[in-house]
Amino acid sequence: MATETITLGGGCFWCTEAVFVKVQGVTDVESGYSNGHVQRPSYEQVCTGTTGHNEVVKLEYDPAQIGVRDILAIFFLIHDPTTLNRQGPDEGDQYRSAIFTFSPAQEAAARAGAAQAQAALKQKVVTQVAPIGAFYKAEGYHQQYAEKTGHHGCAVPGVVEGI
Repeated sequence: MATETITLGGGCFWCTEAVFVKVQGVTDVESGYSNGHVQRPSYEQVCTGTTGHNEVVKLEYDPAQIGVRDILAIFFLIHDPTTLNRQGPDEGDQYRSAIFTFSPAQEAAARAGAAQAQAALKQKVVTQVAPIGAFYKAEGYHQQYAEKTGHHGCAVPGVVEGI
């Protein structure tokens, strides 16, 4: 099985991870920090808003089971791509909407997905689309957070059924 990888910032990584671990064809989900200017930042550092990092999930997926366009459609459903540096009560540039790509084809799909979301929402989509920079896996207690704690408060119920 040949897999592909994409990295998504949709606010709190716990919330984004809680959805994508349930999606058929997604083979691995890691919470982490990406595209900042500090090497190996801690959660506490990222929360200061001074490292430039995004809270993200790095998804590995099987393109024979799910395509990047479907992954992006889910992504645009589970967060608000029209709010700059904010998702719900979480504020700061670490919560910005972002798609960090691994190929020109992914970048094109991301830009098309953002345009489709903007047309559907009839509001400006502020999702950053950029090539992936350094990714740092978040501390262990952040991985599979919803599964470990039962905290599913920010995951959108019903979004991934049937996918």
